[in-house]
Amino acid sequence: MNKGTLEGITVIDLTRVLAGPYCTMFLADMGANVIKVEVPGKGDDTRTYAPSFHGESAYFINLNRNKRSLTLNLKSAKGKQILKDLVKKADILIENFRPGTMEKLGLGYDVLKEVNPKLVYGCISGFGQYGPYHDRPGYDIVAQAMGGLMSITGWPGGSPTRSGTAIGDVLAGLSLTIGVEAAYINAQKTGVGQMVDVALVDSVVSSLEVINQIYLASGRIPERIGNRYEATAPYDSFHAKDGDMVIAAGNNKLFALLCGVMGKPELVDDPRFLNVPDRVENQAILKPIIEDWLKDYTIDEAVEIILASGCPAAPINTIDRIVADPHIAGAREMFVTLPHPTAGDMKICGNQIKLSETPVQFQRPAPLLGQHEEEILHEMLGLNADEVKALKEEGVL
Repeated sequence: MNKGTLEGITVIDLTRVLAGPYCTMFLADMGANVIKVEVPGKGDDTRTYAPSFHGESAYFINLNRNKRSLTLNLKSAKGKQILKDLVKKADILIENFRPGTMEKLGLGYDVLKEVNPKLVYGCISGFGQYGPYHDRPGYDIVAQAMGGLMSITGWPGGSPTRSGTAIGDVLAGLSLTIGVEAAYINAQKTGVGQMVDVALVDSVVSSLEVINQIYLASGRIPERIGNRYEATAPYDSFHAKDGDMVIAAGNNKLFALLCGVMGKPELVDDPRFLNVPDRVENQAILKPIIEDWLKDYTIDEAVEIILASGCPAAPINTIDRIVADPHIAGAREMFVTLPHPTAGDMKICGNQIKLSETPVQFQRPAPLLGQHEEEILHEMLGLNADEVKALKEEGVL
């Protein structure tokens, strides 16, 4: 079995819920030794989150595969010292507490970088570690709202709409993954670590890409436009005989292919649809023409016909279709099965990063609370079973 790209890198994971665990999930999937430090007796909040699978949280199981669990009371003096001792031998520490929490515990970056100057200290919060809003609580819906995403999501005349998934958390988790890996490479070259500060709101703002530029370049505030795209048309969802699908004819060549397959080649030379800006301006006229053709075809029939012409199209899949898809679930392995010690075999989401020489591996299921504490403390700090037992009796673990 090939070693992971991050084999040999030790990560202390103080995160909980979604944004932070999403980051450390990637690090663990790519081979890092991720030690998940949890509150004794309770653990990550998501251990109790729905949906449940044979008595265990499927939410937690998905985000915490490939990690080991150690419980540690960071409010106790011995707990703080154990964390510092772990940090001495670690490469990266990740936390997603509200700014100031680690400082109140006496475990902020200024303290830990003295313990280990090469430490990469990654942190996710709602608004970042500095700025007027830094001490505000941050949640995904707050990030989607303040980052502008909700203002452009939904239908004209409708209400601002949250994305169907916690995309603010996901974007922040991905951003921190990139940041800590870059900082780790720099630390290997310079011998000096650093703090990597990622905010949910910043991550959402960055994701708006062309929406930001529309306002910055023209002064126009983009509004909700449903599923169509500001920059090109036809690039939207369309109604077929049995439901909705998407077509992405984003340039003149693709539009000509679509017109050909619809049996309407004359539309290519129609002044209303001649070039991309014309089609964007007249999309309300163009869409009914396309849907009039689609009304005689099911989604799958239309997608097959349009794809055969060379024009991009796709069904709007529900999750049951995705899990059964021969490309996504089959060839691309976006769903994998891991055996869990209490829940049994559990299907979880795979990893979208495909590495040719050091492929992502799923070597261990999400840990039970404190499952690996004796193993970790012996391996990292040389403690024996009696010493670990004594720490548990003192309430440190």
